[in-house]
Amino acid sequence: MFLLIAHVVVVSACLARILLRPHRDPTSRLAWMVVVLAVPFAGALAYLLLGETNIGTKRVSRLKKVFDDLPRPEDASGWDAIENQPALPELVAPLFNVAGSINGYQATGGNRARLMKDSDATIDEMVADVDAATDHVHLMFYIWLTDNNGTKMIEALKRAAARGVTCRAMVDDLGSRDLVHSQQWKDMAAAGVRTASALKIGNPLVRMFDGRVDLRDHRKILVIDNRVTYCGSQNCADPAFLPKKKFAPWVDAVMRFEGPVVRQNQHLFASDWMANCDEDISDVLLQPMPAAQAGFTAQAVGTGPTVRNSAMPEMFETLMYAARRELFITTPYYVPNGSMQAALCAAANRGVDTSIIFPARNDDFAVGATSKSYYLDLLTAGVKIYEYQKGILHTKSLTLDGDITLIGSANMDRRSFDLNYENNILLHDPALTADMRARQQEYLAECTAVSLQEVQAWPWTKRLWNNALAIVGPVL
Repeated sequence: MFLLIAHVVVVSACLARILLRPHRDPTSRLAWMVVVLAVPFAGALAYLLLGETNIGTKRVSRLKKVFDDLPRPEDASGWDAIENQPALPELVAPLFNVAGSINGYQATGGNRARLMKDSDATIDEMVADVDAATDHVHLMFYIWLTDNNGTKMIEALKRAAARGVTCRAMVDDLGSRDLVHSQQWKDMAAAGVRTASALKIGNPLVRMFDGRVDLRDHRKILVIDNRVTYCGSQNCADPAFLPKKKFAPWVDAVMRFEGPVVRQNQHLFASDWMANCDEDISDVLLQPMPAAQAGFTAQAVGTGPTVRNSAMPEMFETLMYAARRELFITTPYYVPNGSMQAALCAAANRGVDTSIIFPARNDDFAVGATSKSYYLDLLTAGVKIYEYQKGILHTKSLTLDGDITLIGSANMDRRSFDLNYENNILLHDPALTADMRARQQEYLAECTAVSLQEVQAWPWTKRLWNNALAIVGPVL
């Protein structure tokens, strides 16, 4: 009798909390109510541990203070050069206004970039830039392995530190836990590389009282001498990605940027670094800008639990609604909110050539099944769905009407929307977008198209499984 009364009290308290929590999507409320009601006690415990986007009052205060107090990218001398002024068509400018409303970063001209050939070539180019560094190297990875590519980066940082370059290397405490506890991590520190872990977990039982334990820093940032930055989906690892080698290869896309957008990525790195360790590196943001050159308009987009609610899905949805001719998307994880699913369907319904590529076999079975629960509505609206057959297509990319690209770390799932710190770059350039579109076309050659008739013919057991998991999609 006591357990029954205790269960009723606990469940009632959790249900009240779920219904009263601000900024909660209705489907997310419903999903958590199902979990709490369906699983006695454990459901309530799961909600307490994972149900709210809470990183702790002290951490929120510190993160916001660091971000607000940092010098802005535009404070650096040389930022206002004529070449750095953005040049955007009238229909395109509002897209960058949305991006600017997230971090306060300005759309800026004068940028140049190249799309890297593949994952191994990306690491080789990064290492070459680290070897050419003269002042500083700032690096952030969600996952950094001690495999071939990971070790290349470790050795490059040690070489740079040995010649007097200030090297700061930060990783997510969970995503790179093996590296953080390895001898290589200690060797880097001994060689003079300043190391740090973001969102330290510590003792999970203690940590749960100061915010969620599963909030992650999913960013991938490399900034060198305030001159070069990289942005894309790749972690510091081999394509074989040994922790999940049965799904390999992992196929990524990364761009190497020069120009004022470098300073915006630098600002994101500095905010992460100073929020997670006690070192003020704000002076790096006041270094004079490199000599300005002609280039395209670009803008960094950094999102996370301490940024305004729904920032990342709003960015995706704005681009979807802006499409006039063609919209092409690649994402490994698709667990959308209702408004994003509607935006994607709306693009196809109004006649936009809309395509999206998912992995044929997802490394997360629950997310893969949930993604498939959305196939029928997407295909009915006219969205073309393709499944990549040769490994995990990990690239997070969106190309729009032949002149706009969004590339970075954010997936189209609830974790990237609400729980992860992410970084993307939005750019307006027909030539670079053509390169990204050509890469997407290469992916397409390794895909199988999914037809409406095929999905309609799925057995009821498969539809039941997919749809059941979709109910708790917001929990995923």
